[in-house]
Amino acid sequence: MLLRVRVTLPDRPGTLGQVARTLGVSGADIVQVVVLERLGGRAVDDFTVVWPGAARVERLLAGLAAIPGVRVDGVWRAIGAPTTTGQDAELLAQVAGNPAEGVATLVDAVPGLLAADWAVAAVVPLDWASRGGGGTAAVGHASWRAPVPPPLPEVTPLRARSMTAHGGTHYAVAPFGRAGLVLVVAREHREPLAAAAFHATEVDRLAQLVRASAVILGDRLDLVGPPSLTA
Repeated sequence: MLLRVRVTLPDRPGTLGQVARTLGVSGADIVQVVVLERLGGRAVDDFTVVWPGAARVERLLAGLAAIPGVRVDGVWRAIGAPTTTGQDAELLAQVAGNPAEGVATLVDAVPGLLAADWAVAAVVPLDWASRGGGGTAAVGHASWRAPVPPPLPEVTPLRARSMTAHGGTHYAVAPFGRAGLVLVVAREHREPLAAAAFHATEVDRLAQLVRASAVILGDRLDLVGPPSLTA
């Protein structure tokens, strides 16, 4: 199975090699490494690895924890092949090529792009958070792994942001800028694994995709909502 492993490590020569060797010794086959952040002598890296299903993740965590200065921020299952920002242009081309299905195309693709479990496009009232949320938003489209009804965070759709619910589910939310329409992406908490929260780099990527899709789709976004509910 594919795993995403996020680590914070000292940004100095040799440390990345130590992490890579530890992953290999533990049984992981590295598929991709993405640098999310380099700041103040520290780096945040995402490793996508092929992990043998019978192996114990605890061995991997113990090995990484033994490296001086290294912290494991999350380990979780990734669905599909790892993706990079270079594929965002291809996704936007698909949205533009079939604008009638543009929102559905975006929603279905985003979980794979961000190593998430599911996503939904929902119309959220501007005062929804102040009224307690509670899953009352109107869902226009949901990806195939989304629960029915999807548990949505209490959020006022004014800006892109990340958040974590009480049960441990991590969310990234980005507004389309029209009538309370937002794209919500979720990583669920599943023992014994623990997903990492959405990094600012990932939130920015989601926001850019949503903004570009909003420009492409224009008035078609007004059709997403109660008249075309799928969930």
